[in-house]
Amino acid sequence: MSTATSAQGGGRTGGPDLAPVSAESLAALLVAGERPPRPGAVSASLTFGRRAVLKLKHVPEQLFDVTAFPIMNLLMFTYLFGGALAGSPSEYLQFVLPGILVLCVIMITMYTGVSVNTDIQKGVFDRFRSLPIWRPAPMIGYLLGDALRYGIASVVMLVVGLVLGYRPAGGAAGVVAGIALLLLFAFAFSWIWTMFGLMLRTEKAVMSVSMMVIFPLTFLSNVFVDPATMPSWLRVFVDNSPITHLASAVRGLMAGGPSGDDLLWTLGWSALFLLVFGPVTMRLYNRR
Repeated sequence: MSTATSAQGGGRTGGPDLAPVSAESLAALLVAGERPPRPGAVSASLTFGRRAVLKLKHVPEQLFDVTAFPIMNLLMFTYLFGGALAGSPSEYLQFVLPGILVLCVIMITMYTGVSVNTDIQKGVFDRFRSLPIWRPAPMIGYLLGDALRYGIASVVMLVVGLVLGYRPAGGAAGVVAGIALLLLFAFAFSWIWTMFGLMLRTEKAVMSVSMMVIFPLTFLSNVFVDPATMPSWLRVFVDNSPITHLASAVRGLMAGGPSGDDLLWTLGWSALFLLVFGPVTMRLYNRR
């Protein structure tokens, strides 16, 4: 039925007598209308970050790894190995808490890649790529949402540590500086897992590859012990590990001692991860 016929039919039923409008005229009217402004990079990234936080709200079980896991590790290593390694659990706690804090946060960074891969499997990612937004916004949104989880893990660890007897000599300023450095490194380090999330086919594959990378890096470091007693061939790797530099810098800031070289190394590693894996991730994202 033509537009004119429809208009006449509307008049016979008591409706308004509409003038015929062609498809070309209707399209011209729509094009001439004022479109809403395109969201900026910051706005789009924060929106996707809010989405990641809402996922935590609706599935609170995801917070298990940032609450129970850090507490379990802290209690286990402090009371199982503290007496043997430092003479007493209380003395070992002063050394190991910043290290376990680094360990737990670095461990949970792999879930960024898992979240990316899950959205790809569900088809949500295709919708993101079709939106008229800044292209890196979904990736940064994942990382911003996970930064909240890292912050929760850090607070939980510190509260439990204070209850057990941990006393940071650097005071509140040193603790805040140490956590800020850790969150910065975790943000840059997480770009590795976003790359794996785009490359690999299943979330199980992402977790398997991530664990193969994370376990050697975290355990072959100074997180639990001073590397001075290690064999020389192993110390070459441990002394130059990014996790060793990070743990030393966080430990130094919280203890109020010098951490200049380790701090610079940590900032350098963070910049390297961001500059290398950020562009690679976005290239994979655009080609997918």
